[in-house]
Amino acid sequence: MDYSGLGTEMKNSNEVPFESDTAMGWDDEIEKENDFIVLPAGEYPFTVTSFERARFNGSEKMGPCNQAKLRLEIKTDKGTASIMHNLFLNRKCEGLLCAFFRGIGQKKHNEKLKMDWGKVIGATGRAKVGVRKYNDNDFNEIKSFIYPDEQPTQQNKFQAGRF
Repeated sequence: MDYSGLGTEMKNSNEVPFESDTAMGWDDEIEKENDFIVLPAGEYPFTVTSFERARFNGSEKMGPCNQAKLRLEIKTDKGTASIMHNLFLNRKCEGLLCAFFRGIGQKKHNEKLKMDWGKVIGATGRAKVGVRKYNDNDFNEIKSFIYPDEQPTQQNKFQAGRF
């Protein structure tokens, strides 16, 4: 099994490891089981809990570029669900970068933004979450971010029986 992607290598003081990075002894006691939660598709509030700078080596569809590896956490009554989300710093993906920064309220519609990665950890927003199947397992993925400046206000939300 390849453990290289666990996120314990830190490249920037603003980054936090994905899991508790504490060495264990051969005879230590363990108890925390894999409490992986798959959410049903829907809209959820999230918090960005980690950010790692990485490098994408390129593919047939896109050239090499910087990559932001994010962990988004969604608190539910069943526990906390974690979703890994990658952003590629390539002009082909500029719209996806804009969507993320709008989703966490750092970018306004039709305005330029210098991406401030130092303010990403702890940022909150809402996202449409989907479920995808990979190797016969279900995983959550971010389908889209919901922009706070476009969310319906209480006054114009539909209410049955009210006109």
